[in-house]
Amino acid sequence: GGGLGGMGMGGLFGPEMMTKIALDPKLRGYMNDPDFMAKIQKLQADPNSLTTMLGDPRIMEVFQALLGANGMEMKTPDEVKDDLKTKEAEATKEPEPEPEPMEEEDLSEIDPEERKKIEDKKAAIQAKEKGNNLYKSKKFDEALAAYDEAIALDPTSMTFVSNKAAVYFTSKKYDECIESCLAAVEVGKSNYAPFEDRAKAYTRCAKAYQKKGDLANAIEMCKSAQLESFDKATQRLLKTMELEKRQKDSLDYQDDEKAEEAKQIGNTHFRNKEYVKAVGAYEDAVKRAPKTAAIRNNLAAALCKIMDFNGAKREIEVALDLDPKYVKAWTRKGDIEMLMKENHKALESYKKGLGIDPTNAACKEGIKKVTAMINYGQANMTEEERKERAAHGMADPEIQSILQDPIINQVLRDFNENQSAANQAMRDPIVRAKIEKLIASGILQTA
Repeated sequence: GGGLGGMGMGGLFGPEMMTKIALDPKLRGYMNDPDFMAKIQKLQADPNSLTTMLGDPRIMEVFQALLGANGMEMKTPDEVKDDLKTKEAEATKEPEPEPEPMEEEDLSEIDPEERKKIEDKKAAIQAKEKGNNLYKSKKFDEALAAYDEAIALDPTSMTFVSNKAAVYFTSKKYDECIESCLAAVEVGKSNYAPFEDRAKAYTRCAKAYQKKGDLANAIEMCKSAQLESFDKATQRLLKTMELEKRQKDSLDYQDDEKAEEAKQIGNTHFRNKEYVKAVGAYEDAVKRAPKTAAIRNNLAAALCKIMDFNGAKREIEVALDLDPKYVKAWTRKGDIEMLMKENHKALESYKKGLGIDPTNAACKEGIKKVTAMINYGQANMTEEERKERAAHGMADPEIQSILQDPIINQVLRDFNENQSAANQAMRDPIVRAKIEKLIASGILQTA
């Protein structure tokens, strides 16, 4: 809602307003004035009309009295902490003057039925205070009985039902807490309780669902709370629950047997050249077993077939993070890099695979192919193609780092000015490897 009603003020002018005015010795006399009563009726119909009545001191007295008499509900320790965080920002504000104690009044002139309502409400507040003290003393069963007494005396107040929910939450009776929270909201909606109070009941309900492990309902309760009255602490709780649910859903989905089934389905699609379906099956297998390097290797192969080389490289790099000694993945990485025209990286990948398994035929064949491609390119490329290849190599951060190395820069100068010094430098395996990368990338041309 908008205006004063949107801020929860609508609840101040609800059905209980006339009772509160009648209970106040100072305000009661105003009820004999037809003009005053007309304004009160207008406020009940439209709380936003308060702004047009601020010049009437009687209305301001009523407004201040209603604010002072607005009751507070019990809170769990967690909720107290949340409230403290919210109130830190308001610490510099001047404190509100406390309302003066209510005088004992004479109810003899009030209608008997109205008098009973007033007496019941007073008795309900006393029962609530009794329940609060019992709650603080951790006498939970006695506290619940006191709150039930308050509810019987005044069934229009959601505060008493919310207090029961707080007891159930603290005593870890989460089903009963949820039931009481939802009942409190219904009482609040039926009796125009402030939006903030309804939001708090929804938030407590969300926390109870969270304790039960029912994150889907917990998230829905948080969203309902935010629709009633937005709160930063509740928003943080909502984001935390959403993250927790994503992680839980991911873990719940994992299953090694089903991952193997999905992998075999992917293999069938791959053999049948149904590469898009193969990708889908392998992706499902990855979700089922995210730490199995072989499945990611298969997914990379399928992604290559649909020309998604970046996706293929991403998956193969994850596979190698999971298993750095997985030679088949090093071979696949080299193949992908050749397809991406990153010959210097492909050469390095094949060499790393060969370092793990010196007899690996795929790595040996890969080195032969990439070396032939480098040599063929240098001999047959047009000037424009050479420039394009060099520009592609320059986009690689590793190549950029090599070109900024002062030792490499000196070696490159020596190739033109001091061949003997250059040859001496090339005996260093680190220098030689860097120069070979520059050649493989197309940055450095050889005769």
